[in-house]
Amino acid sequence: MVRTMIVDDEPLAVERLQLLCAQVDELALVGTAGDGVTALRMAEALHPQLLLVDINMPQMDGMALARALAESEQSPAIIFITAYDSFAVEAFDLAAVDYLLKPVSLDRLSRAIDRVRERLQAENEGGASVTASQPSDDDQWAREFWVPHRSELKRIDAVQIDRVEAERDYMRLHVGSRSYLLHETIKILEERLDPAQFMRTHRSHIIRKDFIKGLRHEGGGVWLTVLKDDTELRIGRTYLTQVKQLAGR
Repeated sequence: MVRTMIVDDEPLAVERLQLLCAQVDELALVGTAGDGVTALRMAEALHPQLLLVDINMPQMDGMALARALAESEQSPAIIFITAYDSFAVEAFDLAAVDYLLKPVSLDRLSRAIDRVRERLQAENEGGASVTASQPSDDDQWAREFWVPHRSELKRIDAVQIDRVEAERDYMRLHVGSRSYLLHETIKILEERLDPAQFMRTHRSHIIRKDFIKGLRHEGGGVWLTVLKDDTELRIGRTYLTQVKQLAGR
């Protein structure tokens, strides 16, 4: 059983979550709190393994609560359940297990709980928690991204991304025949992606290296990347030398 607390300042939201939690056999609800300060005090006394946390709350919001709990000796897993999709990047920077948009369904909550149970099982078998482990060289690069998709957030593994295209303040992640918008700047996204796998080819484009099928010269100093889906994208002059190195030029 996963000892669980609900933290939300809306009584109706708390009631709905209580009803959902009652339908998940693996959960044992140990308490509820209406703000981060109360939740922090209760967590110190009750030692929950999981918190279902809203973000917009009085006194101490959900993000501040998660940061405070991350510094505790036994930090619980966090699943954010909120009406706002704009805090997802910050949430996963805090090692949240999942980020669900209200109103959350039983199926979506159950899948998030499964991830918590997998994490707890790994810790019980001797694996270190995400927040306590020391990062390896590979851990400095993003392995996944969470993007809004219909009424929830969808996890996209970094290695699934074929290319990234800038659209003003958003990045369009192209994954096979589908694409998803991520609220991020291309500079920050470039810094988060593994340079061994991805490369910037233009001020508006990042491409996974093994998705590049070839390079084509149009004359006049203009070069294009030819991708595996036959898309052709112009290479920015600033990035041309680096891109040509793929072909040993």
